[in-house]
Amino acid sequence: MDNTQPIIVKRIKKVAAAHHGGAWKIAFADFATAMMAFFLVMWLMSSATPEQKRAISGYFQDPIGFTESASPHVIDLGGTPTPSPDRTLNEEVDPAIQQSESRMDADQAETFADQLERERLELLLQELQNKVDENPELTRFKDQILFEITQDGLRIQIMDAANRPMFALGSAQLQPYFEDILLAMADTIRAVPNKISISGHTDAKPYSGHGDFGNWELSAGRANAARRTLVAGSYPDEQIARVVGYASSALFDRQDPLNPVNRRIDILVLTKKAQRDIEGEQSDATGEGATSEPPSTEDVSAPSAAPPDPLQAPQLRERLNIFEDGVLQFDQPGGN
Repeated sequence: MDNTQPIIVKRIKKVAAAHHGGAWKIAFADFATAMMAFFLVMWLMSSATPEQKRAISGYFQDPIGFTESASPHVIDLGGTPTPSPDRTLNEEVDPAIQQSESRMDADQAETFADQLERERLELLLQELQNKVDENPELTRFKDQILFEITQDGLRIQIMDAANRPMFALGSAQLQPYFEDILLAMADTIRAVPNKISISGHTDAKPYSGHGDFGNWELSAGRANAARRTLVAGSYPDEQIARVVGYASSALFDRQDPLNPVNRRIDILVLTKKAQRDIEGEQSDATGEGATSEPPSTEDVSAPSAAPPDPLQAPQLRERLNIFEDGVLQFDQPGGN
């Protein structure tokens, strides 16, 4: 028993192949990034205009001269006009060509701005229509509210109905439901930076009051009452460009001058161009930039006020408010 040799058992463990790490992931990520960049370049080349392609070519041919003589960006988005690739640094540019390019850039920028502004007004129109459809208080007056986009901006017309007048008869006092409509409009209109113009209109029925207070004063007073309601609804007063009364000079229904729809309030959300035109007219009316030429026959002004009549004191106060807060235009005798 002492001579028994020990038995040694050797067990060989098979070791799996060593893990090769995550280097392949980095290589694959680099490959995916390169492919994405490749397809991005291909998409840009297919969508770029010939002018943009020439600008890119000019940049890579002469980067230093490109950045010193024009915009530092490869594709200029409104800065200094980029040079043509076939021009050298010392080559003089024809002033006529440079002026033509500048004019073209300005026209393109103005066209683009007008397009953006129109899209913004279309969105505002859609939002106002949705508010009228969703608000039960406004839905009742849906047939009296008209939206349309004109060349001067978004026009909102709130018209009278035979059974639902906006104002008291022969007065500039708003009905409560008309105030609700204006307050709802103010909450949405103030979301855009465009200024507004407010105009009042009457039908062709002669005003039944006494004295020289007529449809011109009545329409302007109603427009000014609408302005005060909008301002009371937190609409910025400085965003109101004009308040004007047209009496019956711009009838909605010319076939029936006595139709109640002719009695209406127009709120025009102005485009920038229309706003500049109004501001230019007001500057001319106040004497800014006046010349020695005689005034045009198209200029309108308010007639001199008649001596105060104690019986007409409320109307006189209302007329003074019109002149203080808005612009009153007199073109022709109007109706009611």
